[in-house]
Amino acid sequence: MLDAGALAGLLADSDRRAVFAALVLRATSFEDVQRATGLDAKAAGRALSRLVESGLVERDDDGALYLLGEAFSLAARAAAPAAEELPDDGSDPETAKVLRAFVRDGRLTSIPMPRTKRLIVLDVLAQEFEPGRRYTEAMVNLILGKWHPDTAALRRYLVDEGFLDRDAGQYWRVGGSVDA
Repeated sequence: MLDAGALAGLLADSDRRAVFAALVLRATSFEDVQRATGLDAKAAGRALSRLVESGLVERDDDGALYLLGEAFSLAARAAAPAAEELPDDGSDPETAKVLRAFVRDGRLTSIPMPRTKRLIVLDVLAQEFEPGRRYTEAMVNLILGKWHPDTAALRRYLVDEGFLDRDAGQYWRVGGSVDA
């Protein structure tokens, strides 16, 4: 099983991302991949070989290519904090109740609509960001993606509620509780 870091590393190369995208869009042969990506045979072959070696793509006996998309959900689950890692010192029963209702296996089951509950969840998410550090939008999405697939909504809520601030494509933590 690939971990989140290995997956990110695999997709850091633009040729591998192009091949990956072609496979997502249902390319099943090397020729389909070349046609979809516009890469020459050498570049497409090198990128595809790396994806196959990593285990993200499988090639069956007749040469058909299959993307193992479940690798992403497995990596996200493995990287997500376990439920017992969630902040709950027992001092606030309401916080614990909200987290039990909306977090399963270290992931948000849904984004709470009532603002009071959403603020509790957002405070937990804010703990993922180090005060004083700047993050690109892509990094924010990776961090929030461990919790829930709707990273745009979470990002917007974090900014709107004063947990994160942003400027010129950079985000940084400006609010939320602080561990003692």
